[in-house]
Amino acid sequence: MSDNPAGRLQALFEGHRLTPTQRRIAHCMVRRAADAPFLSSVELAELAGVSQPSVTRFAVALGFDGYPALRRHLREVAPPGPGTAEGEGEGPNEYQQAVLAEIENLRHLAGLLADPGPVEQAGRLLARSRPLPVLGLRAASSQARGFAYFAAKVHPDVRLLDEAGSMLTDRVDAAVRAGATALLCFALPRHPREVVEALEYARAAGLAVVTVAESAFAPVAAHSDLLIPAAVGTGLAFDTACAPMMLGRVLLEAMADGLPDAQARLEEFDAKAAARGLFVE
Repeated sequence: MSDNPAGRLQALFEGHRLTPTQRRIAHCMVRRAADAPFLSSVELAELAGVSQPSVTRFAVALGFDGYPALRRHLREVAPPGPGTAEGEGEGPNEYQQAVLAEIENLRHLAGLLADPGPVEQAGRLLARSRPLPVLGLRAASSQARGFAYFAAKVHPDVRLLDEAGSMLTDRVDAAVRAGATALLCFALPRHPREVVEALEYARAAGLAVVTVAESAFAPVAAHSDLLIPAAVGTGLAFDTACAPMMLGRVLLEAMADGLPDAQARLEEFDAKAAARGLFVE
């Protein structure tokens, strides 16, 4: 993907934690890869629909002294191909690149799972916890909700924690009083302060914290007993989380393996669903 202007731009942006506004600028530059080295900061701001100072801050976030330094770099490493019209012969477009990057994230996750030990350990911890609190705030709330939905089909007591605020610690306390021994957390960028504080509180209350995060160096790592990484995609304006979702399903499988009545619960649910006509065939 780096043998074309759009691919080289994408490679330049990868590995930087950009704000949504900065990603919008990057998104615009990839779309206009052939023109990007020759756009002024004002022109780029107008094309991206942002302010000119945002363009300057974007260049600084990439490690340059300012936008002129970024533009000089682009002219050196990502010049437009001679006679190449926009969108022609430039390899994968920005949307394809985002998909290909997610495929790469999944390949990396598959490599990590060659050692199933951490996932199996997590599965045992989650299976033994009664109840099982599942935490995910803001960007990670959909991951937590998806896990909790399926987990409830095989686990006798799953408690979704997807709202921050003073009630969050109350709900952690309630889970501990009810007998919880572990908590599963989905933590994705940008990491809310409430998640870090909730994990610190949960561990102090005696819970073993299992965390799915984008990196072993994520801010939540210091407050996790077992962290399993799954990279997020950063090629679009908003993060994509295919690998964390897949890891959540893998954890579900490992947890179900530790629940001797999991299959019976699934069969009971299927029988009741059929009797109620719950699903359309």
